[in-house]
Amino acid sequence: MASLTSKPRNFGAYSHSTTPCTRAHQIGALFLVVVTFFVTRLFDQSLSGCNSLSSLRHSWPARMMDGSGTFPWPERGYGSHLSLKIYVYDENEIDGLKELMYGRDGSVKTAACLKGQWGSQVKIHKLLMESKFRTRRKEEADLFFVPAYVKCVRMMGGLNDKEINQTYVKVLSQMPHFRRSGGRDHIFVFPSGAGAHLFRSWSTFINRSIILTPEGDRTDKKDTSAFNTWKDIIIPGNVDDSMTRNGPPVVRPLPLSKRKYLANYLGRAQGKSGRLKLIELSKQNPDKLECPDLKFSGNEKLGRSEYFEHLRNAKFCLAPRGESSWTLRFYESFFVECIPVILSDQVELPFQNVIDYAQVSIKWPSTRISDELLDYLASISDKDIEGMIARGREIRCLFVYGPESGRCTAIDGILWELQRKVRRFHQSAETFWLHNGSVVDRDLVEFSHWKPPLPLP
Repeated sequence: MASLTSKPRNFGAYSHSTTPCTRAHQIGALFLVVVTFFVTRLFDQSLSGCNSLSSLRHSWPARMMDGSGTFPWPERGYGSHLSLKIYVYDENEIDGLKELMYGRDGSVKTAACLKGQWGSQVKIHKLLMESKFRTRRKEEADLFFVPAYVKCVRMMGGLNDKEINQTYVKVLSQMPHFRRSGGRDHIFVFPSGAGAHLFRSWSTFINRSIILTPEGDRTDKKDTSAFNTWKDIIIPGNVDDSMTRNGPPVVRPLPLSKRKYLANYLGRAQGKSGRLKLIELSKQNPDKLECPDLKFSGNEKLGRSEYFEHLRNAKFCLAPRGESSWTLRFYESFFVECIPVILSDQVELPFQNVIDYAQVSIKWPSTRISDELLDYLASISDKDIEGMIARGREIRCLFVYGPESGRCTAIDGILWELQRKVRRFHQSAETFWLHNGSVVDRDLVEFSHWKPPLPLP
């Protein structure tokens, strides 16, 4: 190692002889420093102005709604207005479709399937049947909707997993338009945490189709995800109608001053680490965090109104990951005006091009569930909480499965997102075309003459 007193190294071309520093050099250097300072300040102010404009664009209510209460969807990628035609397959049109809706013997009732987390599969179907964007002519359709209530049917014993798989394949083989596009213009709803994995062969048959699901990260045992952020759409969970209907909800929000707890978690542990941590944390802080031992059967089971009465009794409603990343509790909390705190790192949320979730919720690392979380929540002023609640009131209409209004419902949001997925030209590996534009299959049979059952792409 060279000593501190050793001669400086010669760095070749970068070495130069020392030039005397004159007063003129000093004045010039000082002038350069002053100029640099003022130019930098000017540049910073310019950026600050841009940031202010950006902040203004993202502020409420200007960003969220126009004067009529309508959500302004970004024109880029969506278009200036909805112009969409969706064909909805009729339950009697295709052999097997009824089984996917009512079970093998038709015993599963639609009314039963409207309840719970998977009710959105029924509601979306019914709303599209009534939509002004529905077309009864396949040849003019932009998209095709395939109705199925398989989550409910499976839970009610109407079909088992093997039967669901076989029935889906049979149904698809009777759809010439599905084969023509390779499924790219067909829409399927899978409203539970299992996602499209309810159809075991989804990756073979509908891996190019548009999947509507609340679940963005569900994977199978082979670590294969059934959600593709480029083609699929995250939809809201199905909140109980008694809380979302027009008119007074069955349970009204409480004033902040009357809420007993800082935070709550209403759900089962299910052996999940985040949920177990919350339950343990509540034992250490029973006056701050409520985590009741919920019963889902028997005399101690909470009714729907009792559940929401518990939920409304805290300023913050904690939404940890369960079997999968999404939780219905996130959406329910908006209707009792409790700030949702997401404790699920991989969660994906609906309509993120119009909702700034950082303004209406909190996302906290699931690896830091401790007293630190409660201390942070306790540090938030009631004024800030009221502001988040007020902003949450504006956007929660997008979580309601009501009739399309052109203003603010879940189906409005879904239609906008579907319009973004429309492609004017569809092509599959089993579709070909000739010089006159006629579409043919591998045997050069024109599309109008394709007959089911069809080999699937």
